[in-house]
Amino acid sequence: MRKKLPLLIVLIGTLFVALTACSNSKSSESTSSTKLLTTAQIKKNIGSKLIFTRENSQKDTNAEYQEIVAEGNHSLDDPYIKVNPYGTSPLSALVIFDTMQEAKISYTVQGESKDTSISNAVNSDYSMTHQVPVVGLYADKTNKVTLDIEYKDGTTASKEITVKTGKLPKYVREAKIKIDKNDKSKMDIGDNGLTLIDRTTKEPFAIDADGKVRWYSTNYSQHTVEELSSGHILILTKKNVNASVYNDLIETDYLGRIYKEYSFSDKTKSSDSANNSKNEETTLIHHDILELPNGNLLATVSDGSEYKEDVMAEISSETGKVVKVIDLKKLMPTKMYSTFKKGSDGKNDWFHQNSIEYDTNDDSILISGRDQDMIMKIDYKTSEIKWIFSGKKKSSWPKKYQDKILTPTKGTSIIGGQHALTLLQDVDGNPDSESILLYNNNENVTNGDKKTSGKYSQAVQYHVDPKKMTIDETWSYGKKLGKKNFTYIIGYAQRLSNDNTLIDFGYKNEGKESNIIEVNKEGKEVFDVTVANSASKAYAYRAYRMNFYSDAYTFDVLEANEDM
Repeated sequence: MRKKLPLLIVLIGTLFVALTACSNSKSSESTSSTKLLTTAQIKKNIGSKLIFTRENSQKDTNAEYQEIVAEGNHSLDDPYIKVNPYGTSPLSALVIFDTMQEAKISYTVQGESKDTSISNAVNSDYSMTHQVPVVGLYADKTNKVTLDIEYKDGTTASKEITVKTGKLPKYVREAKIKIDKNDKSKMDIGDNGLTLIDRTTKEPFAIDADGKVRWYSTNYSQHTVEELSSGHILILTKKNVNASVYNDLIETDYLGRIYKEYSFSDKTKSSDSANNSKNEETTLIHHDILELPNGNLLATVSDGSEYKEDVMAEISSETGKVVKVIDLKKLMPTKMYSTFKKGSDGKNDWFHQNSIEYDTNDDSILISGRDQDMIMKIDYKTSEIKWIFSGKKKSSWPKKYQDKILTPTKGTSIIGGQHALTLLQDVDGNPDSESILLYNNNENVTNGDKKTSGKYSQAVQYHVDPKKMTIDETWSYGKKLGKKNFTYIIGYAQRLSNDNTLIDFGYKNEGKESNIIEVNKEGKEVFDVTVANSASKAYAYRAYRMNFYSDAYTFDVLEANEDM
């Protein structure tokens, strides 16, 4: 075990210049000294808990749908249809009807062109009562939806219904979408795949291969839209759109039904450099969150001290309380954070963690720290470091870290300001090694490649051999696009099921637009869409190709409010 780091940290400096949450602008060194917080203090500052505000607000709505199901007054010829059933998902609908014999249901929202229809099977047993959660509608249109019925005796039937939707809201409507390429036969879209635009602020939305919006949430989100194993999604949102901070984490679905709500402390204050005003800022989740095998959530958080974005917290899905804390200041060399420069918000953003991945092979986590140009793997149980990759020379690390440093093979690119570290599933058939994918912004923050910094950004795949302690670049895309697709902040890379890669150049043209490209393994583009950003910070923080919805998702309004 490592010795504990000194509790007294002296931060020296004189000049204060802006360092925004995700930027590399120069800033002043800290002039204060502080003690590292204890786990108990961090837990108190995070202040996470389960609340029931949104669930309670939906109680009457669920009761109404339960009554409609129980009454059984709607047949296939006269189904009950409710657009936007929970008030936050305007391009969805709930359809309720009974059949004369037991059946299973699927549906198709008819697309405007080839390969843009959205089809889903309702995940339930054979039944005579049917609740169909329809997603993938077009905005401001009378949509045609085909209901397909498969009876238990093997016979089938179908019924076409129409569903009228309203106009898109301002910040979705003004996000002008331009398609430059959409080779649908080679894209990974399947029957219900859409590209989710997970924005830094404003409403998240999803587009089809033609660039048409087919889903959005009226809940503003910040950074976090993640799918759970249940098919539900997590959205980090506000109590209302006028609130100054994002301190509510909701477990919802594509119809907008709320299953769980976590709330976080709002007692700390810092300056908002973007608005040059004083706003409350929570010690909240900021960049990433994942679902652990035990069902709990692991999130990147700030601890409430003068340091930010350098702590992880495991949050119980049963109680909403923090049950484990990993403070990276207690793992890394003291000099890394004690000499780093503060930003204009008075916070020391020395690590700026923007990714977490969990490896089931060895109960470990992989993380990315933008401001150290570094990725690393940590044993989740013991917090022991397994390996580190950065442009910082091995000889410059303290001796106790040097055997943890990976050596890049010849031709392997050094990362800088990177985002979106993801673990690829057993690519080489060797569970003792890792293949990883990340978005390399190629911005030299502290230890990046000074020679290439700012010239391009790219998605990169690496192979890590922990026995040899080497890292080898095995695939990349983006370098040939050059400076026009360089993004010094944000970005994402996702390996798709057909081995294509979806890449989000999220801050293209200084944030005026986001460019999302899908390429095959040979580097040929099959999808290229540009989204003009409709407002400040409304760029695509991440872009995901997602199923709307997954095979794991079930909807049953009769289960609502059971625990209330």
